Amino acid sequence: MEPIYKRVLIKLSGEALAGEQGHGLDFDKVLEICKSVKATYDLGVEIAIVVGGGNFWRGRSSGKMDRTRADHMGMLATVINSLALADALEQLGAPVRVQTGIEMIKIAEPYIRQKAVRHMEKGRIVIFGCGTGNPFFSTDTGAALRAAEIDADVIFKATNVDGVYDSDPKTNPNAVKYDKLSYMEVLSKGLHVMDSTAASLCMDNGIKIMVFNLAEPDNIRKAVLGEQNGTIVE
Repeated sequence: MEPIYKRVLIKLSGEALAGEQGHGLDFDKVLEICKSVKATYDLGVEIAIVVGGGNFWRGRSSGKMDRTRADHMGMLATVINSLALADALEQLGAPVRVQTGIEMIKIAEPYIRQKAVRHMEKGRIVIFGCGTGNPFFSTDTGAALRAAEIDADVIFKATNVDGVYDSDPKTNPNAVKYDKLSYMEVLSKGLHVMDSTAASLCMDNGIKIMVFNLAEPDNIRKAVLGEQNGTIVE
């Protein structure tokens, strides 16, 4: 089978890298996820990755701390995760570059759109750290922004559920799963696909979102081959 997408952006949550321990990094889990990313890369697909930092720190949950400073700490957490993903992918034989929205030139390249696109054209996986590089914006918004900037065909949002439901399937056994949604349905119904800023950005730029379960990491490869294993927003 041939991939139906040429260039994809994968949005990973920081919690996905923590494994069962729920916090920090489980490098075996990181390797498991990266094996699926590498299998997708081996199909000839150009790949970018945005990763969150919730396994270390969540700026919006920081209580009495100044929000801007707390968000900067969250951005640093995403860089830790970006470096872990880069290390795992390199161990698997994939060429990788890490770019960050805040300059830290000793450990990563600064984000430059043309350079990121050129890396992908040359067959390198690009990992974007620091979200948008600005406080008050989530890494979901960072994923939507970077996807628009690099002209990605789709955002693959890998989560801990197998799609989008009308309510939380963990607490409501009668929750209904959606196979397909419009951007306006996501916004008007307050569905937790991405935050409203990210969803609006995707809508304004016509970026398709596919939400699927990362508990089975091979879902990344299946999705790029056109197998619907979650919910599509378009």
